[in-house]
Amino acid sequence: MRCPFCGHLESKVIDSRESKKGLSIRRRRECLSCERRFTTYEKIEEIPYMIVKKDGTRQLFDRQKLLKGMLKACEKRPIAVNRLEEIVEEIESRFQERPDKEIKASEIGQLVMDRLKDLDKVAYVRFASVYREFRDVLEFKHELEDLLKEK
Repeated sequence: MRCPFCGHLESKVIDSRESKKGLSIRRRRECLSCERRFTTYEKIEEIPYMIVKKDGTRQLFDRQKLLKGMLKACEKRPIAVNRLEEIVEEIESRFQERPDKEIKASEIGQLVMDRLKDLDKVAYVRFASVYREFRDVLEFKHELEDLLKEK
């Protein structure tokens, strides 16, 4: 770390503390040349994930948008909001492990449907009806029949 006073490249860490929300680390340093003290902050560099939509357009991943869609599907169902937040967190964690920063919207939709299917069948059908854009009642009926066969 370059000293802001003399430009020397070596310093020692005197104290380290996590920020209030744990998003950064504050370090007090002392220059090994001029012995003056200064503060640095370290923060994890977040590279945004891009969602590739069906039409090929790209937009930033928005966890609130994902949660909002799941909340809509689970409306009036006995599902705790923190359970949905856990699912969003799990999906986001899976993407952070990947080297590529572009994710197809269909992949996210499938992951959500898989989780909702295990959590609540009604919420799953609601989400699937919007996500898969059923064109008519027959497509909806086939989805319900497939769901009933799994029991």
